[in-house]
Amino acid sequence: MTNPTILWLRRDLRLSDHAALSAAVARGGPVIPVFIRDDSVDSLGAAPKWRLGLSLADFSRRLEEKGSRLILRSGDALTVLQALVAETGAGAVYWLRLYDPDAIERDSAVKSALRDAGIDAQSHAGHVLFEPWTVETKTGGFYRVYTPMWRAVRDRDVPGTLAAPGELRAPADWPAGEDLVDWRMGRAMNRGAQVCLPYQRVGEEAAQGRLGWFMGHGVADYDTARDLPGEDGTSGLSENLSLGEISPRQCWHAGQRALQDGAGGAETWLKELVWREFAYHLMYHTPRILTRNWREEWEAFGWNTDEDRADVVAWKQGRTGEPFVDAAMREMYVTGKMHNRARMIVASYLTKHLLTHWKIGMHWFEECLTDWDPASNAMGWQWSAGSGPDATPYFRIFNPETQVEKFDPKGVYRRRWIAEGRANPSETALSYFAAVPRSWGLAPDHPYPAPVVDLKQGRARALSAYEARGF
Repeated sequence: MTNPTILWLRRDLRLSDHAALSAAVARGGPVIPVFIRDDSVDSLGAAPKWRLGLSLADFSRRLEEKGSRLILRSGDALTVLQALVAETGAGAVYWLRLYDPDAIERDSAVKSALRDAGIDAQSHAGHVLFEPWTVETKTGGFYRVYTPMWRAVRDRDVPGTLAAPGELRAPADWPAGEDLVDWRMGRAMNRGAQVCLPYQRVGEEAAQGRLGWFMGHGVADYDTARDLPGEDGTSGLSENLSLGEISPRQCWHAGQRALQDGAGGAETWLKELVWREFAYHLMYHTPRILTRNWREEWEAFGWNTDEDRADVVAWKQGRTGEPFVDAAMREMYVTGKMHNRARMIVASYLTKHLLTHWKIGMHWFEECLTDWDPASNAMGWQWSAGSGPDATPYFRIFNPETQVEKFDPKGVYRRRWIAEGRANPSETALSYFAAVPRSWGLAPDHPYPAPVVDLKQGRARALSAYEARGF
């Protein structure tokens, strides 16, 4: 009898199109799915850690339906895996690759140590469409600009998806595991968890259902609807892609079928999938994007780094006095997500009108977003600030007033999320006050705040600061 294979799970909580799982099943022996709560999990922000806990619970249920189970362990990944190998007699450990620098360092050490011990240690592709080292410019090297990368990969052959296994062989004896409840993954969310919960689409089944709905009802109008925060015009799959509840290949092939069927917005949606790829390729090739200005000439720029400054606190609380900015921040506290157009507005406002370091915004999103993704979050903030690759020009400063006139002309988005000053505020707007910390001392009958900065003066101040640095 073939000895067991340990399936080390991370951000890949699905059964279908899972190369490591398929390889483990094909090996022929029992499969032992394992999730390890190591430093990378403990260091997650409040919202993404809570959302991960929901995903683990759902995936555990799905495994049990297959006659399997999810083993939970805490500690250093290599130490835990070595212990499990010893306990189970496993001869192999398989996993899907990740591309952030910490994961690469950890996984390389794990693979080396296990192989030295005679264990078949394999990493497989699956979190991106194209492995970062497989996409190069004509002169060699990685793409630093998005559009040429899109042109390079849009006609590439993407392998078909893998079916979920019909069954998973169980070991004769399961190793002991920990209880997910004891991990208290939602502890830092406090009362916000119950407010946020109805807006989560948790697990593989929910992700596949949303993809099917979007392909049938949303993708045709995606070109225009994706920019309207008051409409349900996007796929809403960012949380599922982040945790691997759905694979990018499944999304890609669905988009390609829609494109062949003549859906008008399908190509634009495929471009957004490649924008995600672009972020991962940049994180792999230039990991400094996570911690420093990608454009080195921005290192000397005089960002404000005081996150306790009154205007930054107002930004965090969604009380800047700019309705588009505030609505976006409040959407995040209630739903755990934020519309992409709104993300650009709030990021531009913080980094340009308030001249505050993009790291403050990046870390705040890392704390508050249930669809947090390390590559997309970092690149999005640096793109908006002007310090990143293929970034919006420094002199392009989004005006929240003109943006709201263009993308929320009827005020649907603002009414949905702002309660102050309204006789009958919406339930979603009132939910904001139930989600945020009590220590903020906010209530819907408080007056709506005056703007913390005049938009024209803020723009002029930013341009003056850029010019002083020679930009």
